[in-house]
Amino acid sequence: MHNPQSSMPGQGFFAGVNKTMAIASITMVAAFVLFTVLQPELANTIYTGVKQYIESELGWYYILTVNVVLFVSIAIVVSPYGKLRLGKDDERPEFSNFTWFAMLFSAAVGTGLLFWSIAEPLSHLQGNPFIATEGIAPNTLDAAQTALRVTIFHWGFHGWAIYILVGTILAYFAYRRGLPLTIRSAFYPLLGERIYGPIGHAIDLLAIFATLFGTATTLGLGVSQMNAGLNSLFGLEISSTNQVLLVMGVTVAATLSAVSGLKKGIRFLSEWNIHLSMILFAFFILAGPTVFLLTIFTTSVGDYLGNLLPMGFWTNPDPESQWQGWWTLFYWGWWLSWGPYVGMFIARISRGRTIREVLFGGMMAATLGAMSWIVIFGGTALHLQLFGGVDLATVANDNVTQVLFQTIEALDVPWASSFMVGMATLMIVTWFVTSADSGTLVICTILSQGNPHPPQAYRVIWGLGLGATSAVLLLAGGLQALQTAAIAAALPFSVVLLVMCYCMFKALASEQVGGVVAVEQSEAS
Repeated sequence: MHNPQSSMPGQGFFAGVNKTMAIASITMVAAFVLFTVLQPELANTIYTGVKQYIESELGWYYILTVNVVLFVSIAIVVSPYGKLRLGKDDERPEFSNFTWFAMLFSAAVGTGLLFWSIAEPLSHLQGNPFIATEGIAPNTLDAAQTALRVTIFHWGFHGWAIYILVGTILAYFAYRRGLPLTIRSAFYPLLGERIYGPIGHAIDLLAIFATLFGTATTLGLGVSQMNAGLNSLFGLEISSTNQVLLVMGVTVAATLSAVSGLKKGIRFLSEWNIHLSMILFAFFILAGPTVFLLTIFTTSVGDYLGNLLPMGFWTNPDPESQWQGWWTLFYWGWWLSWGPYVGMFIARISRGRTIREVLFGGMMAATLGAMSWIVIFGGTALHLQLFGGVDLATVANDNVTQVLFQTIEALDVPWASSFMVGMATLMIVTWFVTSADSGTLVICTILSQGNPHPPQAYRVIWGLGLGATSAVLLLAGGLQALQTAAIAAALPFSVVLLVMCYCMFKALASEQVGGVVAVEQSEAS
C-alpha cells in the first residue's frame, strides 16, 4: 500500500507536510485575506451575492442533505455494524467518557452556544413562520415555547449528526483500515490509491477551506461577544478595532495551546470549560425562575421530538421571507462547514470506542447538553421578557452580543452579577481558544496527511492564519460576512460528505460483524 509520508520532504520549510497541499492552502488563505482587505466593497458585494444565491436557489439542497446525514447516522447505529470498534477489536478508549464529552462539546459548539442560546429564542419570540402558521400571537407564552423548540432544533440531532458521522467515518478508515487521518481516506473504497494524487489533494483542500471559514465564523461571533462582556465589566468600547485586537490576543493564546498538543492544552481547556459551564448553569437555575425552567424543559423535550420530522423537512415557500436563510440555512451551513474540523477532532479522540458509542452516545449526550443549555439560559431570558418587566428582546435586536450579560444583570443578584459576567466572558475566551487551537491542529493534521503530531511551525502559521481570517471577515461586514462565509464554505463540503456516506456503506459491506475485515485495503477499491 502507498505510504503518504514517503511523498513528503524530510527537511526544510515543508518538512513533515505535503508540499503541494501546504503551498496551495497558504496561497488560498493569503489571496482571500488580501482581496478582502484591498477590495472591501467588491468583496462584500460578492459575499452578499453568494449568500443570496444559496438561500434562494439551494436552500432545499441544504435541508435535504442534513436530513440524509441524520438518517444515515441512525441507520448505522441500529445496524449490526454499530458494534464494530474503531481500532483493533481489543482496543479500548484513550479518554474517559467525561474527558471525551468535554473535548467534543467544547470544540464543537461552546462559543456559538453562548452567543445564541439567549439571543435566538428572544428573536423567535417576536415572530417566526411556525407561530404564524399555528396562529400563535408573538410575545406570548405559547410563542416562547415555540421559540425554544426552534432553537433546540437548530442545535439538536440534525447538526450533531453531521459532526459525529464525519468523525465516525474518519475514525473507521484511520483506525480500522489503517489509512491516514484525513478526509481523503474516506474515499478509498471509491478511488483506491488515487486518494494520494490530485483528487485527494482537492478533497483535503475543500476540507481546509470549510474548516478555515467555519472556525473563523465562530471566532468572529465569540470576539464580538467578548468585547461586549469587557464593555459591561470595564467599559471597553465596542468597536471593530478592539475586536481585532482581541482576535489577535486570543489567537496567540490559541496558537500556544495548539503547539502544546492535544493531551495538554486542548484537554485541560476543555475540562476547564465544562466546569465553568456547570457553575454558570447552576447560577441560572438557582437565581432564575427555577420551577418555570424545570417545567418548560420537560415540555420542550416533547415539543422538539414531536416536531422533529416536520421541522427537519420544512422549506419556506415564501420567496420574500429571509427567515430560513438567516436562521436554518445559516445553521446548516455552519454545521456543515465545521464538519471536517470537528469530525477530524472527534475521530482523533475516539479511537477504541465502538461505532455505536460514538454515534449514539455522542449525539444523545451532545443534544441533551445543548438542549439543557438552551432551555435554562433561553428560558430564563424569555421569562424575564414576559413576566419580569425587562425588555431583553430590544437588547437582542439592537446589539445581540450584549444580551447574555444583560440577562445576568437582570437576574438581580448584586453580590454575584459582576462575578458571573466576568466568568461568562472568561468562558467565551477559553471556548474561543479551544475552538481555534482544535481547528489549527486539524488543518495541520490534514497537511501532514494524518500525522497526529504535525510540525510545530505549521501550527503557528495556521493558528495565526485563522485569527487573520476572522479579523478580516469582521472588518469586511461583521455578522453578515461571517454568516455568508459559513454558508458558502458548506456547499463544496456537503457534496464531499454525501459521497463519504456512500463510501462508508461500501466499506462496511466488506466487514464481518464481530470479526475481521473481510476485504484487504488493496482490494477495497
